[in-house]
Amino acid sequence: MASAMTFLTTQTLRAALLGTALAFLAGTAPAQQQQPAPAVVVAPATMTERAGTANFTGRLVAAQRVDIRARSTGFIESVDFTEGGRVKQGDLLYQIEPDSYQAALQQIEGQIASAEAERDLAQLERDRQAELVRRQATPQRNLDQAEASLSQAKGQLVTLEAQRRQAALDLSYTKITAPFDGIVGLTQYDVGALVGTSSGALVTLTLTDPIFAEFAVPNRVLQDYRAAVDRGEAPRDATVSLTLANGATPDETGTVNYLSSTVSEGTDTVLVRAQFANPEGRMRDGEFVLVTLMATEADQILTVPAQAISRSLAGAFVLVVGDDGTAEQRQVDVGGTRNGLTEIRSGLSEGENVITEGLNKVRPGAKVDAAPAQEG
Repeated sequence: MASAMTFLTTQTLRAALLGTALAFLAGTAPAQQQQPAPAVVVAPATMTERAGTANFTGRLVAAQRVDIRARSTGFIESVDFTEGGRVKQGDLLYQIEPDSYQAALQQIEGQIASAEAERDLAQLERDRQAELVRRQATPQRNLDQAEASLSQAKGQLVTLEAQRRQAALDLSYTKITAPFDGIVGLTQYDVGALVGTSSGALVTLTLTDPIFAEFAVPNRVLQDYRAAVDRGEAPRDATVSLTLANGATPDETGTVNYLSSTVSEGTDTVLVRAQFANPEGRMRDGEFVLVTLMATEADQILTVPAQAISRSLAGAFVLVVGDDGTAEQRQVDVGGTRNGLTEIRSGLSEGENVITEGLNKVRPGAKVDAAPAQEG
């Protein structure tokens, strides 16, 4: 009897536990079915006007840059500029002592005055001899000698005039002036230094307005572009913009003004140069920049927010939300990204909604609670 009671108690306990488990599962099943769909933010694929662009690494080059050198020998009397400052064409940069050159010029001017007197005297003698010959009062050889003396006096005067011009030129070289508007660098010689034609550069003068951006374009890219222009698929003209090292983009846009006629053998690239206005001098000679070529004619392309793009081993994809709220994974072919929008070349149609926020909460085929992205 005791064994029978133990068996019944065990059976009753098992039945109670089984009933409790079934009741728990029955109570939790509806709760699982009632879980809300994940909330996501969606944005439609839209047509955007975008001009074709290409980026290249370049370097800024001054429009003019010259080393200022001495053309006369002497001691520097004054340095008449502020290092790093702006100067105008004709501004005095250096004054070399002029005394010896002024003396040389005055000496030659005195010789010229004497030679002019000798010429005038020879002219009078020639005229007198000519009159005597006309009267047959003197032989012809006397007139010939007078004419020779006059020619010699005139030749001496021509020589002295040339020497005077050279002396005046040497004197002018003692004033070293700016050949064009620009910015001067650091002076290599101070007041009291002896300089001459072999002294090297006294200072460097640079013109940075306008300024040039030089960059290399692969020859293949250039050939493809020309072919596209010939087919009417690309515009002939393009504007050029710059991005500086700190990410700033100057307001000034440039134009291509030089295209090399040769291809670099080592890199198979073609040198291209664009000109930019630089009135405030913010762009500096030798600076590295990112050069962007932009077509003047814009095309309509399909774009989605860049954050909607995900990538896997199979390539780029987006999660598209259909009219019934179901998320679908869609492989897409993407282009470039600009201003937060990525070009979609294929795989998506205009107006289809893609998930931009909440991607980590969604699985393909699941229902989602989609809300449109807020503008701005």
